[in-house]
Amino acid sequence: MPPSSSTASPLTFDTFWRWLQEHRNCVLRVGSNDVVLMDNELVHWDFFDEDDGRAVVQAIVGKALVGEAIIERSDVLFVQASPDLEQPGSQAWNFELIGGNKEESFPLFAFLLTHGMEGAAAGHQVLKH
Repeated sequence: MPPSSSTASPLTFDTFWRWLQEHRNCVLRVGSNDVVLMDNELVHWDFFDEDDGRAVVQAIVGKALVGEAIIERSDVLFVQASPDLEQPGSQAWNFELIGGNKEESFPLFAFLLTHGMEGAAAGHQVLKH
């Protein structure tokens, strides 16, 4: 059941990152000002942490890395989730990683997933292929 408001309560990056790793097959798009990684039936998503603490998102086709986004954890203030406004009526949710300072914040990265956190169980697939 979708939440009653148009956005969910802000999340910490760590909470979102742990949840995202369990929903890698639900990712439709990952983007920032510098990179946009799109899902495809051949794409496999990988999420991991580097030794220095940076979070890494990789789009892989077969054994070839086709795109990568590196997230500086310290730059992320919080994660804001909301239904995808570009596709009204879909179950897709947009998760924006917000950076900057409390007076002037801005999106650093956006993750589009097939569902929000509350709707994860309904119709959820374990394997993509």
